Amino acid sequence: MAKALKSVIAQNLECPVCLNTFTDPKILSCSHTYCKTCLDNLLECHGNDQMLRCPVCRAETQVPNQDISKLPTNLALKSLIKDVKNQYQFCTNCESDNKRQDVVYCQDCIKYFCVTCHNKHSQRPDFISHEVVAISEILSGKVSVRRYRKCSKHPKEDENCFCSDCRRFACFRCVLMEHTNERHRVIEAAVYKNSHMKSIEELKLKAAKKRSCFQKYVGFIDEQRERVSNVQKQCTYDINKAYEESVRNLTEKKEILIGEVKGMTEGVEKELEEMKKSVVEHITHLTTVDDMVTNKTKIPLDMDALAAHDTLCQDLLEALKQEDPDYKQPRQSSRKGKSVCFKRNVGMDELALGNIVNAGAKNIALPTKNSMNDMVGTPDGRMAVGCHTGGVEIFYADGQHQQTVFKDVRIRSVGFLSDDRYVVLDFSNNITLYTLEYTKLNVMFKTLSNVEGGKAKLTVDGDDQIYVSYKKVKKVKVFSTAGGKAIREIPCDGYEPVQITSYNDYLITASLNTIRLIDKQGVVKYKLTGLDDFPCAAVSQGNTILIAVVQHNVGFVSINEYTNELKHIQNLVIDYKIEKTKRNWYNLQQYRSGEIAFCTPDRLYIFP
Repeated sequence: MAKALKSVIAQNLECPVCLNTFTDPKILSCSHTYCKTCLDNLLECHGNDQMLRCPVCRAETQVPNQDISKLPTNLALKSLIKDVKNQYQFCTNCESDNKRQDVVYCQDCIKYFCVTCHNKHSQRPDFISHEVVAISEILSGKVSVRRYRKCSKHPKEDENCFCSDCRRFACFRCVLMEHTNERHRVIEAAVYKNSHMKSIEELKLKAAKKRSCFQKYVGFIDEQRERVSNVQKQCTYDINKAYEESVRNLTEKKEILIGEVKGMTEGVEKELEEMKKSVVEHITHLTTVDDMVTNKTKIPLDMDALAAHDTLCQDLLEALKQEDPDYKQPRQSSRKGKSVCFKRNVGMDELALGNIVNAGAKNIALPTKNSMNDMVGTPDGRMAVGCHTGGVEIFYADGQHQQTVFKDVRIRSVGFLSDDRYVVLDFSNNITLYTLEYTKLNVMFKTLSNVEGGKAKLTVDGDDQIYVSYKKVKKVKVFSTAGGKAIREIPCDGYEPVQITSYNDYLITASLNTIRLIDKQGVVKYKLTGLDDFPCAAVSQGNTILIAVVQHNVGFVSINEYTNELKHIQNLVIDYKIEKTKRNWYNLQQYRSGEIAFCTPDRLYIFP
């Protein structure tokens, strides 16, 4: 009876999580007790959460400052463990009443042996393969005793059966008396053990695969960070080169520019680092729960241990349900960093070194959605956005909306003469001249109607000649400010002039995926093809050509600078994310102060 009591006590001194004798036992608010180390591991799985869920009853316990050591210690249990460890176990094989102290334990015979009995036991041929462990290793916790628990109702019987429905072990007599109902599925304890170990191995393999998947994702994030870092290095190199070619008193400006690059790229690197941190935490979670669940040294026997392991297995299964990493997010974040570039001043104020472009555009909503039809810089350095719903919206370079003019005119296109008069093309393809005070002038133009010429656009050159492009008839008509009929026509052989811009002695036309530079007789001098749908062009303050192309389906705009022969100079904006619109119609201009204005049907973006 004393031996059975001692066995029951020893079994109840085992932690339900690690299945070893408690070390530094801590009590949760639900009164369940666990090793401090096991609770540390469980809390780590919950990240920064200060609530700890009991693996047995799932009740939550508040952990002050995430410090498990601040939970109360089970002093009675700690003292009992110390007393049990100080007690000697006697040989269970000796037949005499004067039993000797044990030195080893046979895992197969389930007996403790003194020196004499151990010698006899080891000499028997059929016992050579038995697993024998030293008592010192058991007491130190290095080795756990593998045994069936004795039934509390039938102390002489081993609990060598397992009821899958009750989730508990039972002896054969208890099975006959309590588990014969047809709903009870009873199997041998050894069969349950094999099944349990097999499921654990499967979980371990899945966890390893999932861990490998996320580790690969971490590598991809590091690669994206490296690319962004290379952009920062390249920009820094360009800035330093420009600095060395300038005067020595530009040190302060140089440091400011380098700081701008660093500020723009560090934000992206921080985003990528946060992504990596989240994934590493998930890997740690998988590893910690996996290690606790796949403990091979023991099989949970009592109800608390079973409940704890069921909870941990469920936690691992929940972790395994997380979808594999999506590479789109770090790729998009890195794209923001990679779009940063240094634009050096050439032919302007060399002492200013240059500017960091695409540092983040101002994003201004137009007063009316899906309304933009045209955009042009005003003579005084502002930007005029014409809307087909009526009116021209005027914006400053800082994005501030100043006023709305021509509210009752449905705008198709806008231009300015050298004396600052407005030239307005309305939705009926009629041209009207207005003074600076927005007074309509009595000048009539004989233009083609919508039915005759189709959609039209206009531009004004330095000689105050007005060019109107007609999409349907594929030609450009030229008018003087005196009005009346067109003074001449320019053919657009084989293409539709969707947009038109005056450029020195040439015209820039945009159609589908092609930009053309034509002379004023219609001869194509230079052509740039293979662009995204509906590119748009503008003339820069440096008399170069700016071209914007949009990936309409995904909402990315890129802006590049070209020579007067449409040869690429540099990237100004790379894959900048814009809000997708219903209409794939865009316009590009540059403020006199240098900011680049890109307009969609809904929004105005101003790049510094």
